[in-house]
Amino acid sequence: MYFQALDDKKHCIGVYWDGRLIFDDSQFPDDFSNMRTWRYSGFLNDESIEYGWLRTNGKTLKECCPEHMLEELTKYEKKLNAFRKAFSLAKVSFKEHCFFDLVPHDFLAGFLELKNQITQHVFETYEKPPIYDHLLAVERLLYKIRFQKLNISNQNARAVFVSSRTRTSAQKLMSGPQYIDYNIFGTRTGRLSTYGGSFPVLTMPKALRALVKPHNDWFISLDYNGAEARTVLGLLGKKQPRGDVHEWNVMNVLKHKGVTSREAAKTYFFSWLYNPDSKKIEESFYDRDALLEQYYEDGHIRTIFDRKIEVDEYKAVNYIVQSTCADLVNDRAVMLDKFLEDKKSFISHIVHDEIVLDMPDDERYLIPEIKEIFSNNKLDKFVTNLKAGRDYMDIGVLNL
Repeated sequence: MYFQALDDKKHCIGVYWDGRLIFDDSQFPDDFSNMRTWRYSGFLNDESIEYGWLRTNGKTLKECCPEHMLEELTKYEKKLNAFRKAFSLAKVSFKEHCFFDLVPHDFLAGFLELKNQITQHVFETYEKPPIYDHLLAVERLLYKIRFQKLNISNQNARAVFVSSRTRTSAQKLMSGPQYIDYNIFGTRTGRLSTYGGSFPVLTMPKALRALVKPHNDWFISLDYNGAEARTVLGLLGKKQPRGDVHEWNVMNVLKHKGVTSREAAKTYFFSWLYNPDSKKIEESFYDRDALLEQYYEDGHIRTIFDRKIEVDEYKAVNYIVQSTCADLVNDRAVMLDKFLEDKKSFISHIVHDEIVLDMPDDERYLIPEIKEIFSNNKLDKFVTNLKAGRDYMDIGVLNL
């Protein structure tokens, strides 16, 4: 049975089901078991609902639409875009208002019936990927973040506005989008990107991070020490170094090459990772062939998360490591979100292999358990860097 949510906001409760627009949840189907729809919405709590969008690897409705429905879909999308443009000119906020309150219901019913038909076509033609459950868990978390307004403030950020180099960028950031809209399918490896119109948390200059404040008292930052190097060691089944992995490389992998500094060791490692022709690191420690043998076949990598990506052999090791590392972090973010469900602390944002929590003073006692959850991932227990600060730039090492 197919249905569609009328809006993607948690407070905008409504579905199109069985040819009807239903706004009263008491009239919803008694059981959503085995129901199918296009994409997740916040009020859809039934774990058994299946989502077509996740089967398509993030394709749009138009990209999935059967040829004989394409003309009709194009007409509906043109009208939808006209509605959105009109609401934007009128400065109507889609974060505050429900879309179904703003458009004619006969138009909405016609569009959602067509959307149902395209969704059914997707389920009939796209196989459910092995990574589906992981993608759904991450998408549920990203949905939460999508509707969390950031605390963007110029308080205690005078230095940002004194410099002419950063002043204009800071003013633009202050007046721009205040929400992070992550795209789970924005990169081939599974690393998060953001949609257009999102707060640029992944790309903004570090100096501007001073404008990003917690809603509570602290930002708590967690990231893996030498994430990519530890991921390689984990995939090869090797023991994780207890201290800094790049210092460990100086002493155990690169000493005979005359490498004496952490920064040089880091450069050597990334040269090995990104350049398959590099001979800077002994294969007995970081075995490229063993990674390819286990995770690369017939022009595809398949990671421990069952993510399958087409890639040539030259880039395969890089993709194996980047993809696995990204999914390790996103998986830990999901687990931390579950741990914080009944707490005041919450996940503020994710930047590559870093997870940033927004925490009040009275929940600092949670930090050791939070660190333990983050450290223990699917591969092994990784050494974790822990930091804390009153804004996203002034964030320093926190020793437990």
